[in-house]
Amino acid sequence: MRLPASPIWLTIPGSRDYDKNPHELPDIFNDVEYPRRAQRPHNPIAMIQSVERALAILEHLAHAGGASSLQHIASDIGTRSTTAHNLLQTLVALGYVRRRANDTRYHLGERILNLSRVVGDDRGLCRQLRPTLEAIARETGETVFVAVPSGDEVYFLDAIESQKPLRASSQAGERQPMAGSAIGLLFLALDPGLRRHGMDVHADRLGPSLDRTLETIAARGYALDQNNYQAGLSCIAVPWVSNGSLRAGFGLSGPSARLTSKRLKEAAAIMQRLAARA
Repeated sequence: MRLPASPIWLTIPGSRDYDKNPHELPDIFNDVEYPRRAQRPHNPIAMIQSVERALAILEHLAHAGGASSLQHIASDIGTRSTTAHNLLQTLVALGYVRRRANDTRYHLGERILNLSRVVGDDRGLCRQLRPTLEAIARETGETVFVAVPSGDEVYFLDAIESQKPLRASSQAGERQPMAGSAIGLLFLALDPGLRRHGMDVHADRLGPSLDRTLETIAARGYALDQNNYQAGLSCIAVPWVSNGSLRAGFGLSGPSARLTSKRLKEAAAIMQRLAARA
């Protein structure tokens, strides 16, 4: 008998786009630095320079190996440091750029890395993490999986079902909204960009109680779901970090009658130990 894996019920949609033509706004609101309106070249596509500069910053960081200083960024994209700083602050708030402790440089954030992963080599990541997934399955005997943040969703890359008669089913190849399951809450707790985005867009629905839950997960280092969504099913998730960035998570799920609080803590220790070696 299979138990369905714990789904995630709260969708966090992407941010709303605003389609404004800068030529229709007063010059003070335009970020296009032509000397006079009459001298602007005819262009059938209205270019919004703040968007162009933000993308140039991301390209600069990518070509610089993922990190660069404010001075180098401003010089490369051809703007003042104050303008570059304001753009960077927005990108940091959205999770596309991040700062690190004791480092004055700006780094590519988890959210842009997640987006790049959507069009990246999932099979390569599966091959890299498959031995660890198999090791977790052998040591725990439960259904285990690898998932990655994919924009505002969780994407289940790979899974191994338990051989026990009563087990959770595999979700390999499925996508789920971010908030709700142990693995989704893990990503929200450990990825500041995803967390800020979710709390900003859905503060009325997420509320302070979830914020406290995410704080607990971040402090503990792993996430638990004990009968919270579906009676009789418990799940646990631990992060996989590569080069200082959260890249994926390993999850485990099974019947609550077997996965007691003590057993879940033991499984968490096993998963953390094996994930650290991946």
